[in-house]
Order: sequence, then structure tokens, then C-alpha cells
Amino acid sequence: MPLPPGLVYLANRLPTLLLPLVSVYAINRLLGSHLGIYLPTWAVIASTIVAIPFGLLLKVSVTDFINRRNAAALGAVLPPRVKDKYPAGLGLLFEMINNLKVGYAGENFDKWAQKYGNTFNLRILFEDRIFTAEPDYMKAILATQFDAFEKGPSFYQQLHSFLGTGVFNSDGKMWNIPAWRRFHRAMTRPFFSKDRITHFDIFERHAQDAIQQLKFRLKEGHPVDIQDLASRFTMDSATEFLFAKNVHSLGAGLPYPHYSPLARSAASETHPANIFSKAFDEAQRHLAFRARYGAAWPLREFWKDKVSEKMVPIFEFITPILTEAVSRNKALSNDEKLGANVDREVQDGESLIDHLIKYTDDPIVLRDETLNILLAGRDTVRYSLSAGPPLTTIVQTTNSISYAIYMLAKHPDVLGRLRNEVLSKIGSSRRPTYDDMKGMKYLRAVINGPLTSGEDHRWQESLATTDIPDRTSNKATLWPSKIGGKPFYIPAHTKTPYSVFLMHRRTDLWGPDANKFDPGRFLDERLRKYLTPNPFIFLPFNAGPRICLGQQFAYHETSFFLIRLLQTFSGISLAHEAQPPELLPPASWAGAPGTKGDSLRPKTYLTMSMHGGCWVRMEEDVEPNAAT
Repeated sequence: MPLPPGLVYLANRLPTLLLPLVSVYAINRLLGSHLGIYLPTWAVIASTIVAIPFGLLLKVSVTDFINRRNAAALGAVLPPRVKDKYPAGLGLLFEMINNLKVGYAGENFDKWAQKYGNTFNLRILFEDRIFTAEPDYMKAILATQFDAFEKGPSFYQQLHSFLGTGVFNSDGKMWNIPAWRRFHRAMTRPFFSKDRITHFDIFERHAQDAIQQLKFRLKEGHPVDIQDLASRFTMDSATEFLFAKNVHSLGAGLPYPHYSPLARSAASETHPANIFSKAFDEAQRHLAFRARYGAAWPLREFWKDKVSEKMVPIFEFITPILTEAVSRNKALSNDEKLGANVDREVQDGESLIDHLIKYTDDPIVLRDETLNILLAGRDTVRYSLSAGPPLTTIVQTTNSISYAIYMLAKHPDVLGRLRNEVLSKIGSSRRPTYDDMKGMKYLRAVINGPLTSGEDHRWQESLATTDIPDRTSNKATLWPSKIGGKPFYIPAHTKTPYSVFLMHRRTDLWGPDANKFDPGRFLDERLRKYLTPNPFIFLPFNAGPRICLGQQFAYHETSFFLIRLLQTFSGISLAHEAQPPELLPPASWAGAPGTKGDSLRPKTYLTMSMHGGCWVRMEEDVEPNAAT
């Protein structure tokens, strides 16, 4: 039985907490024994009460002094710190929690960036978080100074009950060791080779199932939650692709809109795939709160780990897959394990689990790696956890599909142009091939559009991570100044979260129309003006040693589904009345500048999605043309 997180947190910090109290006691005894001064009881009590916060403030002040001195010695400065009228950054913490509950995604960070610049220090509960939305600094974290930044113990502890020791929660001690990095990559790389990701039979089966259910529900006269449909499509495709076993989440059926008498079904609520989805969403919600509390998250979950509680049905979901594979391997009597330096080809019909067992039979490693990749198939986080191999791969597709369709519904001119490309290059019925997709430049631009424009609500961080990707410096380092002045000094053991979301909205990087959905920016002169000379302004799949191995898989799966959809439907419109009323944006947001005044509300937990889904109606093309 694990100890309560709060008790473990306090026990680990016992010396820091006891030192001020011991100091008060020692000073009181010395005054009495050497000077004959005996403090009254009220003074002893008062000094004891203020000892701990005073000690913490003293520690922070000394650290600040040392950091300023070290920065000055290198001709650098510390990033500006966001001011808070409350002690210990409590006001900032409450603001972030309130934004998570009822605010608009990223609005508070945007406000601070406007005031302090694109790099600033957010100190909460005595913990510094040097936040940045600068592409050069993200490049330093992810690539040029990669060895100076790791996820760190705080990140690891926040996500351990969710991801264990899998590839996406590997800390610096593990990931920065070449053998460990090669181990994870060797296990997963073969599943994202060109030969495997261009086998579209799996996509075809599940896309046809999804579209048939979509057509049936529309014929019933009901709109469809395209976010839910995309999630089921990617989950079934992912489990078959990776584990050679389809979990049949599409078999649970599509949800009905809230006003339908059929909206609540006992059979649907008890379906294993739906139980998994609900547990996953709840686990994400608790992780989002952990991200805001930082290292002090156990104080919110003092007596029990709320994420572990939600992981029970998730473990129940994946354990049979793991058990079956282990039993199958034992039956083959093949106990020889491959080393971290060995790459092997995946055999025909072999699942990822079968492949992993060739490297290790450690049940914890197998479970954690399996879970990491399975969660990738369930949701999306355009810019995830650590953006390790498969998570941004398959994970990308659910939200990519959902937001792409949402934007097509809002922009019929883009829908028309994209559909013309689909019909002219592929026709109304033929299955797309790898070569087809390779030549469809407008399709790729449409998919990239929601990855950049502020209009799509994406919060490409994931894993704030957790909503803003998080790293921790393992040694002091310098970031060059962006205004021609002194460089920024980044002390050792400091969190350095970064926001791709805010970077993708910056007009100085993307032009005056940065907040507008316009796929043309990836095709016309804006591509050469902005992106080509500075590729780090576009980071949908991370960069550096942790760049996503499966980014092409994500593009292919998203492209395949959209092509099949547009071969069938000629029109898409939003069904606003089907959005659950309690999950709509507040009335006070109406008319707000930018996307805050939009009709859908983003939900930012561990990943970003839409509150209440994305309900649409579609017009089926009964007489398709341009057949080839």
C-alpha cells in the first residue's frame, strides 16, 4: 500500500521544514542560558509560527542573490519575474487554476508575455519556472543545448502514476544516457518505417466503419460529434496497428446529442472502450492541476493519488493485451533478449508487444511502454509529453482530424478547394495511396493550418506539459538576448516550460495574419518569408533527439481519413444546438477578439480537445464526380 503523496512530500522536505524550528529553539535556549533573557510564551509561539515561511523566504533570497551574482559574472541577466501581490506566488497559482477551470486557454500566459516579453520567470510556491515562447530558446532546449535540459524529477513525479517509466516519462538520467535512448528508439523505430506506415489496409477498414456509422447517424436526422468519431477511429486503428488486436471502440456506437432521449445508454456507458476514455479524461484533468501546482502537487492530493485511482480501469484495459502476448512468447520458448544497440526488422503479422518482448520481459517496462503507446492512440497532443516517438505519432490524429473538420466547416472556400484536389487526384471512390498523398500539397497545408493558426484553438504543448512542455536545466546555461542586450542566465535545476501555442500566434514570426486559418501560408510567398529561414517557428512534432519518429504516420492517418470523408461528403456545417449548453463558452466571451469569441470552448488538460465535442452535419454527395 503506497504512502499518501502528501506525507511523502513533507517527509522529503523534513530537513528544510525542521531547520527554522530548530533554529528558533536553539536561539531561545542560548538567550536563556548565556544572557539570562527568557522570551515570553507568546513570543516563542509567534517566532515558531513565522519560522518556516521566513526560512523559505530567506532561502529564496539567498538563491536570488547567488543567481544574480553568477549571471553578472557572465555578463548576463535573469529573465524578468512576473509580479504577484500575494506571497509565495499564490496569486499566480490561483489565477492559473481559475484559468484552467473557467478561462480561455493560454490567455494568462499571453497577458504576461505582452507585459514582460516572450521570456519571463513565473515563480509559484517558491519554485521558478522560466517560461518562453521564443523559437531560438526552444531550439536550445530541444536541440543545440539538449544535454543541458531534462524533464527532471518534478516532471517525472507528476506523471509517474500515469506513464510510469515509459519512453515519454524518462528523465534525464535515463534519456540522456545514449544506451537508454537507443533502447527506446530500437523498440519503437521499426513500427514507423515507411514500409509499415504506408500499409493502409488498417486505415481503410476503420475509416469505412467510421464513415458508415456517420452516414447512418446523419440519416437518422441527428448531428455527429466528429471529435468522438475521430477518437474511436484512431483508437481502433492504433490498437490493430500496434497490438494486432482491435479493441472495437467504434463498436460501442456513436453518442447522440444531449437533447435526444437516446443520449444516455447503459450499454454504451459500460462498454470497455468508453470506460477507458472516461478514466483517461479524468486522469488528464488531475494531471492538469498537478502541472499548475508544480512540485507541490502532492499537497492537493494529500491522502491519495487521484491519478492512480483513475488508472485502474486503464490498466484493466491493457493487461489482457500484455498477458496474451507474454503467454504467446513463452509458448515459443524464445528467452534470448536483444541489446539496446540492436535494431531488428518487424516480422509480418508481428505486433508491437511481440516486438517489445524480444528486448525485455520486465513486466513493468512492458506495461509502461505499452501504456505510453496505447494512450497515444487514444488522444492527441499535438506537441506532447516529451514528444517521444509514438505519442505524437498516433496521438496527433484525433485532434488533427477534429480541428481540421471544424475549420473546414467554418471555411467552405477551403473545403471546396480541398475537395476538388481530392476528386481530381484520386476520384470519388479509389483508395488513396502513399504517392497520392505525397503529391497533395493543399491537403498537407490544410492539416498544417490548424497546427499553426490561433484560430484553431490548439494548445500545442501538451504536456504543460501538462499544457506547456516542461524541461529542467541540469546545469547553468545562457540564452542569447533577443533584443540586442545581455543574454539570459538560466540557473541550474530551473524549470523551463515553453509554449508552441503562443509562438504559433506571434505576428512578428508568422505575419499580421498569424491568427487566421489560411492553408495558403504553407504554399505562397509567406512560406519563403517566414518559415523557410526560421524552421523552428513551426514545431508540431518537436525537434532534436526527441523529434517524433512517427510524424509521417500521423500525417498519413489524418490524410487518409480526410480523403475518404471528402470523397463521401460535399458539405460540412456546425450543429451548434448539439453542443451541451453547460460546456459552451460563457456569454461574456461573445464578441471577444480572436478565437475567444468563437462558438466552441477548448479544454486543456494533459492534451487539448473541445469541451462537449465538435458536433457537425454533413451533406452526402449522392452523385460524386471526377471518378477515376
